[in-house]
Amino acid sequence: MAAPLRLQSATTAALKYRMLNKTILALTLAFALPFASAQTQPQPQTQSQPSSPAKKELVARILKVQQPGIEAMARGLAEQPAMELMRNASNALPSRVAKDKQEAVAKDIQGDVQKYLADTVPVVQARAVKLAPATIGALLEERFTEDELKQVVAMVEAPVYSKFQRMGDDMQRALIEKLIAEMRSTVEPKIRALEETVGKRLGVTASGAAPTAPTAPRAPAKPAKPASK
Repeated sequence: MAAPLRLQSATTAALKYRMLNKTILALTLAFALPFASAQTQPQPQTQSQPSSPAKKELVARILKVQQPGIEAMARGLAEQPAMELMRNASNALPSRVAKDKQEAVAKDIQGDVQKYLADTVPVVQARAVKLAPATIGALLEERFTEDELKQVVAMVEAPVYSKFQRMGDDMQRALIEKLIAEMRSTVEPKIRALEETVGKRLGVTASGAAPTAPTAPRAPAKPAKPASK
């Protein structure tokens, strides 16, 4: 029966969408990390620090190191509406398209989304990099002294920091895999119960047949690292 398939597809897409948001959050936190330790020292937030050519040069070096993080966040912003659209399309497909044409239409939609990403992600990334000096850079110049910026540069340009950044994906993956392994038996029954409840509310559960239980969340594949420039 098509109705249970509809719920299953929507649930799977939603899980993937939430996993994407977790990845974006992790990248955002990784981007913010270099500045956290510098900001632990008491600073006069009410008084702007004067700018200078030296500060602008230091800020430019910081932004260069952080460019992969900026591009990753821009990619996430561009991908988010496409993920939501795919979720809605997956939800509507069984009721809108004949069963024998669903696979072909799904492939066409996937191709449309890939084209959108190919056309949009590079543009959004380029714009984010271009806006960074006037936004992130301006804040750094305003709130950090030249000496503080030198400390930040020394930290983000240090080989050990680069090693730490490269480990970001491995650390996140290790935590997610362990969390899923330990929580699968707890989460799966709750997901199954939720699906059955939602199915009953929508009136799509077949009489005497329970909807197919959604697959428990899986650890995401290791994402490709943004090309450094």
